[in-house]
Amino acid sequence: MAIKIALAGNPNSGKTTLFNGLTGSNQFVGNWPGVTVEKKEGKLKGHKDVVIMDLPGIYSLSPYTLEEVVARNYLITERPDVILNIVDGTNLERNLYLSTQLMELGIPVVMAINMMDIVEKNGDHIDINQLRKDLGCEIVEISALKGTGIMKAAEKAVSVATRNTSAPVHKFSPELENILEDIENMLDAAIPEEQKRFYAIKLFERDDKIAQTMKVVPKVEDMIKKAENALDDDSESIITNERYGYITSVIGKSYKRSARGQLSISDKIDRIVTNRILALPIFAVVMFIVYYVSVTTVGTIVTDWTNDVLFGEIIPPAIENILVSINCAAWLQSLILDGIVAGVGAVIGFVPQMLVLFVFLAFLEACGYMARVAFIMDRIFRKFGLSGKSFIPMLIGSGCGVPGVMASRTIENDRDRKMTIMTTTFIPCGAKLPIIALIAGAFFDGSAWVATSAYFVGVAAIVCSGIILKKTKMFAGEPAPFVMELPAYHMPTVTNVLRSMWERGWSFIKKAGTIILLSTIVLWFLMSFGWADGSFGMLEAEQLDNSILASVGSVIAPLFTPLGWGDWKMAVAAVTGLIAKENVVGTFGILFGFAEVAEDGAEIWGQLAGSMTGVAAYSFLIFNLLCAPCFAAIGAIKREMNSGKWTWFAIGYQTILAYAVSLCVYQIGTAITGGGFGIGTVVAVLVVIGFLYLLFHPYKESTKLTVNVKKTAKA
Repeated sequence: MAIKIALAGNPNSGKTTLFNGLTGSNQFVGNWPGVTVEKKEGKLKGHKDVVIMDLPGIYSLSPYTLEEVVARNYLITERPDVILNIVDGTNLERNLYLSTQLMELGIPVVMAINMMDIVEKNGDHIDINQLRKDLGCEIVEISALKGTGIMKAAEKAVSVATRNTSAPVHKFSPELENILEDIENMLDAAIPEEQKRFYAIKLFERDDKIAQTMKVVPKVEDMIKKAENALDDDSESIITNERYGYITSVIGKSYKRSARGQLSISDKIDRIVTNRILALPIFAVVMFIVYYVSVTTVGTIVTDWTNDVLFGEIIPPAIENILVSINCAAWLQSLILDGIVAGVGAVIGFVPQMLVLFVFLAFLEACGYMARVAFIMDRIFRKFGLSGKSFIPMLIGSGCGVPGVMASRTIENDRDRKMTIMTTTFIPCGAKLPIIALIAGAFFDGSAWVATSAYFVGVAAIVCSGIILKKTKMFAGEPAPFVMELPAYHMPTVTNVLRSMWERGWSFIKKAGTIILLSTIVLWFLMSFGWADGSFGMLEAEQLDNSILASVGSVIAPLFTPLGWGDWKMAVAAVTGLIAKENVVGTFGILFGFAEVAEDGAEIWGQLAGSMTGVAAYSFLIFNLLCAPCFAAIGAIKREMNSGKWTWFAIGYQTILAYAVSLCVYQIGTAITGGGFGIGTVVAVLVVIGFLYLLFHPYKESTKLTVNVKKTAKA
């Protein structure tokens, strides 16, 4: 029978790094049943019968956030054989709060104190023997980042699990102990003895989720009220104070801090990167470098080779030779070469750029800088009604919009969560990178400012949307509180950075092999068949304007004429982006031929430049960045919103905003560059005036809301 180890710990304690180190590639990622919280499970290296479950990072077992509910439900119902509790040695007091709760579950606990190398570097000292004696559980020193002691911790957990012993429970004050023991005696005999302490504490805290599952006699409530009157505090605060009192006494014996008063390296760095004046410029420079290297220099060099050589000179001719040698039918050759290879190949060709981008993002996240960005953005986000928590989904969404939308579940305030879901996909995800690269290369000579501006257009759309939406009754209210620990800066390991890069990149590649493959086949059929010479059939290359695709595109193209790109090919490309944003480039690969898509200054870019101006091209880019996301992201929005009406509202808002911004970019941009002044320009100016009015006019309840915020701050 397999041994189940539950990996539990606070966020930023190194839990994920430890999980990756223990399981390697033996991981299975999904969602917990019924919820969108990520579920990670893996097998311990060298132990096929040992399963490790990576629980969500939590601060306590109180049912306040979805992560805490998931973690607690798993521990209570599944009852793993042992809990491997990872603790941040540099923040021992805060981490031990969760540890005390885990021990009360009656499940064996092994504590892995992480970041011991940093503790020693700081000149601090943890007496492990004393701590083990006071807590009564096995303790192992580890450094998850360096891989030191991690297998020893896992093997200790396996050893403790086989002994099947319960974790010792710490003692509260005599007065509280007497009350808890009385409650334990009143509990149903069906509850195992080792679990009664946990249930007694939760009943004392008036935990509704626990009380609803048990028959609680009125006498328990009387006991709680007497305790509250005697200690002049509410029951939950009583337990909290008792816990911290116990933790303080334990730490006082075993944790010795250095007497030095100088700032740590992280503190010195933070004085610069989180400075009120320098923070945003530094962030802007960092993102410029990221996109400059990813899109314009290193990423482009590798992508050009992939497209020009691999998918231009090697793969297509090789496949064509094989097809000719077996006398493959002409229509099937066209499907494979012009449909599948051209469409999917045009998208796969941009994978190198994406991988470079993902390496940068993984490094910034792992080293601790992105946590500072959330802190920096909180100052800005609060000005338009959101907290820094909203930036986390947007940050994750820079890789893929689906996990970005799902990450919004950490926001407790329902209105803020919905608004975050609606605006998260404005940040350019990895799937939009090929569109950015294509437009930048074809119209702007690969200029880095195009890619960088795309990122900040997304940020501006979020900021403006927040200000406007917060002035409506649907979203009015105080922003959710933002509490986040800033981890110490550290150099990420190459393995973890590459793992993160590969997970994101592989997700994109899988999409290219499924959704994009299917859509390119459909596009090939619509493009290759149509009516010519009075009959329906397969068309010649020069008859593309008679295809089914051209007929459909011609119907919707007039809608985009005011945006500067009313050609049916451009319209079709934008619409196929709803299936997957990568399809925009894939569609061009089918319509214009794959070989030219990848080459700087090649024929396809000339055709694109000839079909519209640079201003129109930027308008096309803006529309595809801001409009409704791909089907997968829309599905994630539906799951998180849990409402069809809210989902359609989100899609409608995103599309209307994208159309309005693109209209203004093209019409006003054309007027400024000497393209003339017409009705479209007038409409665009009116849209800008209306937008500015919505942005700056005071909300009738804004004074009331401001007072509420001030009262909260004073409290």
